Amino acid sequence: MNRDNRLFPPPPARDRLDRDLNIRDDLIGRLLPQARQVVIRRRQAFRERRQAHRERYERVQVDGDMLSYHPDEAWRVGVYVSSQPITPDRNYFEVDIIDSGLLSTIAIGLVPLNYRLDHQPGWGVDSVGYHADDGKLYKANGQGRAFGPKGFAGDRLGCGIKFDVEGTHGRPASTVSAFFTHNGKELGTVQVPLPPEGLFPAVGMHSEGEVVRLLLEVEWCQEDDSLMMIDSCEEEWSRLHDVRVNGAILEYTGQGKSIVDVGLAQARYPLTPTHHYFEIEIVDPGENCYIAIGLTRKDYPKHRHPGWNKGSIAYHADDGKIFVGSGVGDAFGPRCHTGDIMGCGIIFPRDYSLDSEGESDKSSPDDPQGHPKKKEGQNQLEELVDMYGGNDSSSDSEDDEWFQHDEENGIQVQVFFTRNGKCLGRRDVRIPKGGFFPTVGMLSSEEKVRVDLRPLTG
Repeated sequence: MNRDNRLFPPPPARDRLDRDLNIRDDLIGRLLPQARQVVIRRRQAFRERRQAHRERYERVQVDGDMLSYHPDEAWRVGVYVSSQPITPDRNYFEVDIIDSGLLSTIAIGLVPLNYRLDHQPGWGVDSVGYHADDGKLYKANGQGRAFGPKGFAGDRLGCGIKFDVEGTHGRPASTVSAFFTHNGKELGTVQVPLPPEGLFPAVGMHSEGEVVRLLLEVEWCQEDDSLMMIDSCEEEWSRLHDVRVNGAILEYTGQGKSIVDVGLAQARYPLTPTHHYFEIEIVDPGENCYIAIGLTRKDYPKHRHPGWNKGSIAYHADDGKIFVGSGVGDAFGPRCHTGDIMGCGIIFPRDYSLDSEGESDKSSPDDPQGHPKKKEGQNQLEELVDMYGGNDSSSDSEDDEWFQHDEENGIQVQVFFTRNGKCLGRRDVRIPKGGFFPTVGMLSSEEKVRVDLRPLTG
């Protein structure tokens, strides 16, 4: 049967349009809250990304690449944080101190994202900073440690990360090796945590008149500078046996398999009343931390740890004992580990001069032949000294030749040792002819120390 359109007309077009609009409005009504949340989240993420790529600063006036301290009423610390984190491609930055102001409280360092802008770099969590007013290194702590020279107007301070040196390039890492420079010379490195967002260049200021120029586009020429440092630092040492110099770093290169594999570094010049103290920092304890700091006579045997033979005295990191011309040590201080700073110095009499030096150390081994008797508490290394070192004819002959003179002719001095800035104790000894030379000994693989022969100058 044919349908009669006159009896059943088609729905008008407007009715269909109204029906479609109703369906659309219903869908929008149900989906709009979700759409709004998506838009809100996207806008929030955009603002966060924009904020993350925007430099942040408080109480610091920024004029191009010039930063100056602009205090508030409370004279709080002023901090500038760069917009971009340190990366393997841009791993270094510097500041030129234009004006050191009243106190030179200028700091350069690395900080995490959203770091507090009233804390100097190095004071807060996951941050590190080198401070110009005292030359100290601060690492997530308000208490710094001796690190480098102070900074004044005209000095250039630098900071960076050695991604490749630590093998972190191209893959995630929990820590990285941060380093600092002073007038183009590398001062040292420190391991710092690496947050997921990275570490950002930061500059801190805290006294009136401080002005610096920020240089974010500079490159650190590590190879050239390290070669210069090696040349200059090698001149500081008169003897290097199984020890390699790398700037201020001494690295053990011996086999480390027996007691005769000692690595010895003896300074070129003895301690004097002017330069009477030196320090080492344990960068890598190696396999056993057989690291020693001490003083030795000029012709000290190259394959003997400082303190084991006559004419020497030393503090050993592995057991915390002091050795005075003997292979058997006495309890003296705590053991030392990575990051610990060991120091050694002499308290000279007022009338001391190089011309008045005596022949020998007053201390001597436990028996005239140089074979120490075993004592209670003797450690494994000391037993090896008894077993192998005690019968070392070359060492005995060198000691006998040196010890022929009357030991009472030597001028008596006090030798002292420190650990992390705290004095552990003193020993009275007689200084050898020619003086006492700063000496570092090492005896296990991968041991590495940083040396400062003049920590009290500058």
